[in-house]
Amino acid sequence: MLKKSYTKTKSKCRVTFKLPSAVEANNAMLVGEFNEWDQEALPMKKLKDGGFSATVSLEAGQTYRFRYLLDDNRWENDWAPDGYMPNEFGTDDSIVII
Repeated sequence: MLKKSYTKTKSKCRVTFKLPSAVEANNAMLVGEFNEWDQEALPMKKLKDGGFSATVSLEAGQTYRFRYLLDDNRWENDWAPDGYMPNEFGTDDSIVII
């Protein structure tokens, strides 16, 4: 699930990425074009309900691909992104449109 909050000038947007507890993971990383697909750059905070959350400030006027890396070995897409795009691995990436 994505939650967006734009700055007054609309040049940037704070996006909160949330995963529900149903993912059943011990840890989660937010990985995407905005961090050059670095699998260690954006650890997500584990919530009391077992879900995960991370907030990132992104430039407006862009579309970004992203995915979640769960337990260091399982890739998961967002359950309610702005859309999906095929990737070179034969699967889809989630997208967020700012």
